[in-house]
Amino acid sequence: MSFQNPVFIPGPTNIPESLRKACDMPTIDHRSPLFGQILHPAREGVRKILKSASAEVFIFPATGTGGWETALTNTLSAGDKVLAARNGMFSHRWIDMCQRHGLQVEIVETPWGQGLPADRYADILAADTAHQIKAVLATHNETATGVKSDIAAVRRALDDAGHPAMLFVDGVSSIGSMDFRFDEWGVDIAVTGSQKGFMLPAGLAIVGFSEKAMAATQTGTLPRTFFDVHDMAKGYANNAYPYTPAVGLLNGLNQSCTMLLAEGLENVFARHRRIAQGVRAAVEAWGLPLCAAHPSLYSDTVSAIRTPEGFNATDIVTHAAEKYGVAYGVGLGEVAGKVFRIGHLGSLTDVMALSGIATAEMCMADLGLDIKLGSGVAAAQDFYRGNPAIACKDAA
Repeated sequence: MSFQNPVFIPGPTNIPESLRKACDMPTIDHRSPLFGQILHPAREGVRKILKSASAEVFIFPATGTGGWETALTNTLSAGDKVLAARNGMFSHRWIDMCQRHGLQVEIVETPWGQGLPADRYADILAADTAHQIKAVLATHNETATGVKSDIAAVRRALDDAGHPAMLFVDGVSSIGSMDFRFDEWGVDIAVTGSQKGFMLPAGLAIVGFSEKAMAATQTGTLPRTFFDVHDMAKGYANNAYPYTPAVGLLNGLNQSCTMLLAEGLENVFARHRRIAQGVRAAVEAWGLPLCAAHPSLYSDTVSAIRTPEGFNATDIVTHAAEKYGVAYGVGLGEVAGKVFRIGHLGSLTDVMALSGIATAEMCMADLGLDIKLGSGVAAAQDFYRGNPAIACKDAA
């Protein structure tokens, strides 16, 4: 693998040089007012990126998985019932975590490649007249399949049923890259991490809590220590953590939020959309299908590309790493060996995307697939030339 080449995995993503420098800082006293000048602006920046006026933002030294655990353990009790659809590897893993914590999970089995079945959620919630379901889990962007789900539709299902369950959303591979509306969608807990849309190294679990979720922390009895938001809030009030924070990463997060907001969130989302559309144009030119079953489901941060029956898609990823020093994502779970994934999120440009498309073409041609060299590159070039970027502020 070459450090000279950009990565095309769906996270961790490429890190802008300015963010690398922001993370590389001298040691400071993390219990001093100086640390507060990093911590509080970073939390406020995250709140703006969530499009929330009032979410309580907590930042833990962990990854998105730690964010999942923060959501569950602070608000629920053993034996509580939650509703979730299993439509990919990451929804599967959150379900598994629920079960390990002694929660009852009503699972809606959903084909991988499909989005969340809001209509099924609506039926189940309407039938739950005793309001036994305490939380609904929703994966906004399923990284394993390149599928985006409609979180607003899940909120409508809750509201139409008059159901008081909380809405927990995994936005790990969407927040900071795709439109996310915490307040408008009535999200109670949003979970993300530092290593995707925020363009930082892995190491921060970032969660936003609504007022309703904060109230639930008073009644939830699942054990929590490291991920206790009350301990964290007490620390924040004193410009500190209840334990040692990842100061450099927090400084990077503060700078990342500044960069994203300076570019303008709508510009950030548009940039991801057009780069993704160029990749999808290339995939179409190759004659290969995406895992996502319908264009309305296409993710703007990752494309999972199906290869022909009998061909091991993992070979493309292995070959790219060994021969060309370029990283793509392998298929996971039910689509292992059936898809390879091109991540197109974070710090990425048209030119970088074209290099990833070209390398994928070389790999597939090397491995004997019927791919004409230059076909995908030309299709992406045509798209990018015909759909120029907004006047570039080069914030990311």
